[in-house]
Amino acid sequence: MYKFIHCSDLHLDSPMRGLTMREDAPTDAIRSATRRALENLVSLSIAEAVRFVVIAGDIFDGDWIDYSTGLFFNACMAQLTAQNIAVYILNGNHDAASQMSRKLVPPDGVYRFSHDRPETFVIEDLQVALHGQGFKNRAVTENLVPEYPTPVRGYFNIGVLHTSLEGHEGHEAYAPCTVQDLVMKGYDYWALGHVHKRQVIRSENPTIVYPGNIQGRHIRETGDKGCTVVTVDGSHVSLEHRPLDVLRWSLCTVNLENAAQPQDVVDRCLTTFQQELANHPGYPLAVRIRLTGTTSLHGALLAEWDYYYHEILNAAQQSGVDRIWVEKVLIDTQPMAVEQVSTAYLDAWSELDRLLQAVQIGDPFLDEFLKDMKAIQRRMPDYNKDTNASEVRPMDLLSQARDLLEALIAKGGAL
Repeated sequence: MYKFIHCSDLHLDSPMRGLTMREDAPTDAIRSATRRALENLVSLSIAEAVRFVVIAGDIFDGDWIDYSTGLFFNACMAQLTAQNIAVYILNGNHDAASQMSRKLVPPDGVYRFSHDRPETFVIEDLQVALHGQGFKNRAVTENLVPEYPTPVRGYFNIGVLHTSLEGHEGHEAYAPCTVQDLVMKGYDYWALGHVHKRQVIRSENPTIVYPGNIQGRHIRETGDKGCTVVTVDGSHVSLEHRPLDVLRWSLCTVNLENAAQPQDVVDRCLTTFQQELANHPGYPLAVRIRLTGTTSLHGALLAEWDYYYHEILNAAQQSGVDRIWVEKVLIDTQPMAVEQVSTAYLDAWSELDRLLQAVQIGDPFLDEFLKDMKAIQRRMPDYNKDTNASEVRPMDLLSQARDLLEALIAKGGAL
């Protein structure tokens, strides 16, 4: 019986999107998060007495700005090899984009798979054969699996591959292949990389695993992040996910259904923050809040947003000083049905409805509206990083503008 660790997508020194520009953000923790996660990997490997570590691509995050990134990685690998823990790595798409990574010479005991053709490394005393091929350039669009060698008879065969595997949402189609391609190869275990969400594609015959990345870097990488500890006992394979991250991202929905007072918003956010802290004991959290529900405060949230936003930030501070930071707050509430309003307000609402409902795609008014919105978005770098152009629907923007105008009408036209 022996153990090994399968990890991928370290993305060393990758920036944490959405937090780095915040004055109240934990700057030091953010900057060092991926490095500390790698240090946790080293500590875990030694504590678990694993025989080897497999890193299935994307050690680095594109072209380096600071050469110290590579030196730090080598220092961590040297700690492993000093404990007789071998390390097997291959280039992913981000590694291939880094010119400096090609010049970095890893320490003895760290084995890099060729990017020209599939290569096999054999661990004789364990009767293990590892097969893999790295990326020669960033955009590898062909299926690499057919060229992988046949399994070594009598050995535990591990395939190492950086792949999108039939396509995954949010990931480009690099080295695409099918599950059946992997199964037909006859290996015992496939150590995959590239997809940042942990997934056990198959638990046996063969075992196919994405361990996910070791540290979440933005709001689309929520929850705990880490590696997979694999125990091999004869032909039996067991898996255990182990967290390595030092800061977590969380997407929370706060239901404001029937909330009538500003304090209701604060109290419900406070409860949500406390629940999230309890769900992730000991971890600092970066949280995105989405406000939902039908509430009479809908108009006030839009018209007096600066007040509510800072009250929510204060609630975060109350719930966990230096442990929780609000990355963004999204308003997705709905207004209550209007039952009694003055005749002047009702006339104004009716005129607004008439004008906006007449707007259709291709309407000159909408074209001009979208042109103005794009000009505003170009001045919002954090918004652009977290929002895909395909996610921004013109009629949704118009609906939001309508809600804000209704709120202004209800207040007499003044913020």
